[in-house]
Amino acid sequence: MSEEKQTKKLSIIAFSGDFDKLTAVFTLATGAAAVGYEVNLFFTFWGLDAIKLKLGRSPVGKGFLPKVFGIMMGGLKASPVSRLNFLGVSPKIFRYMMRKNNVATLEELVEAAKQLGIHFYACEMAMHILGLQKSDFIPEIKDVLGVASFLKLSEGGQTLFI
Repeated sequence: MSEEKQTKKLSIIAFSGDFDKLTAVFTLATGAAAVGYEVNLFFTFWGLDAIKLKLGRSPVGKGFLPKVFGIMMGGLKASPVSRLNFLGVSPKIFRYMMRKNNVATLEELVEAAKQLGIHFYACEMAMHILGLQKSDFIPEIKDVLGVASFLKLSEGGQTLFI
């Protein structure tokens, strides 16, 4: 009887669009991918901001309310810190401290995730609610999935919710 080598798998549900939480998502994802894990990232609701094509605040989406949310939430460059955001200054301070301490910034972690072949998925339901289309996101989005499809994809591995 031969032993099959089982692929280690990590799936992360990125629910938050906060700078510190997205940093955790991409740090865990790139670390796992670097040691041979298959990594799947599922972006839903505010987590979708991390994978928008437009990195800053812009009226993205179909309809008035989605455009307002797009301006208020922004994209990767506009992501706030979850606590003590200080009117948007904190992410700038964090980026400065990360560079000063030779730690990859959030943007560098996202680029590393792309280079490491991490699978990016967008939540179909959240996109529908927020009036977003696949064309609003980075081209690395492998697919737009519903929850059931993502759970099937995640089967046999660990799943984290951040």
